[in-house]
Amino acid sequence: MNLLEEGTDLKLDFTKLAKVVRAIPDVLPVAVQNIDTGEVILVAYTNAAAFQQALKAGELILWSTSRNELWQKGRTSGETFELVEARVNCEQNALLYRVRARRGGICHTRNRQAQPRDCFYRRIRRDTLTLENLDP
Repeated sequence: MNLLEEGTDLKLDFTKLAKVVRAIPDVLPVAVQNIDTGEVILVAYTNAAAFQQALKAGELILWSTSRNELWQKGRTSGETFELVEARVNCEQNALLYRVRARRGGICHTRNRQAQPRDCFYRRIRRDTLTLENLDP
């Protein structure tokens, strides 16, 4: 079991953005929202190439900061997402992609039924600052 992804300890990585910007300076954060439920299912990054390809293809295409390459969601898993709408914030430094699942979930983690989850599957308990798994 990966304790970071499945454990109950809160271990926020406040250095992530600094690492991304040092390694790949020309990216924007993207909140990915299920257009049918309104749930935020992922936060990721895009660069100009990924942004243009996503709009042209109408698919969820992002920039992988860990692999330093275009990331077409579902290319290997088959769990693809239609890009229904793209929005930009007031300062034009963050995007919101509203998507619809064609098949499956979005996270690389799985629940006990081996189904993919949305990435925000744990809630922070305010009283103990521990994590509660909402989709075990």
